[in-house]
Amino acid sequence: MEHLLDAIILGIIEGLTEFLPVSSTGHMILAGHLLGFEGEAADTFKIVIQLGAVLALLVLYWKRYIEIAKGLLTFRFSEKGKLNAVHLAVAMFPALIVYLLFKDVIKDVLFGPGPVLIGLVAGAVLMIIAAQAKRKVTAESTDDIDYKQALGIGIFQCLALWPGFSRSGSTISGGMLLGTSQKAAADFTFIISVPVMLGATVLDMYDSREFLTSGDLMLFLVGFVAAFVVAMLAVVTFLKLIKRLRLEWFALYRFLLAVLFFLFVM
Repeated sequence: MEHLLDAIILGIIEGLTEFLPVSSTGHMILAGHLLGFEGEAADTFKIVIQLGAVLALLVLYWKRYIEIAKGLLTFRFSEKGKLNAVHLAVAMFPALIVYLLFKDVIKDVLFGPGPVLIGLVAGAVLMIIAAQAKRKVTAESTDDIDYKQALGIGIFQCLALWPGFSRSGSTISGGMLLGTSQKAAADFTFIISVPVMLGATVLDMYDSREFLTSGDLMLFLVGFVAAFVVAMLAVVTFLKLIKRLRLEWFALYRFLLAVLFFLFVM
């Protein structure tokens, strides 16, 4: 219970940053470092509260998931001109394989302030390249995205396994470079985030099961609720701004965050 305030702060940070192109994992690692909330139990807490953000997306995109589920139940896995389960499968596959092959290396080597700062800067550069690139937009909405673009976005999603890169930053940038509009890339990113995050969170929770104790239940619940509420507000706000707000602004924020943390904390 001594970390209850930390749980609220980290839940808010998780909800705010999980679906913005600024890297929630990077923010959580940096915030945990500043708060002194680190170690195996803290890492498990950060995994659990991601489920709050996942639940927020399920609520916001429930109609889409119902449509995809209906397609699966009626064996219509692929429907031309419509986002379907095949899009999700091909977009999830690359990151899933890379994660399963290198998850121990990722956790042991990359989950620290130094690698996060590198990821923040590298991800910002990618976002600027995507925003400035001259490309023909062939997918204005998620229903216009073809399987090749979905696979390409999935490959870009592998970058998000490096803390600091950001899942949404990598996939939105990748989608734009592959010919989707910024809005279509954002929507597609959010939709594929649920199965990706749910699978990764369940696997991480299983690996960390020895640190899930009843004594921390209130701590986890508070962080979960804070992440859920704030993520709902953050996603709705971001989707309203996405057509007017260019990626360069998020890239600038990432540069500033990396510099400030390097100067005052490292």
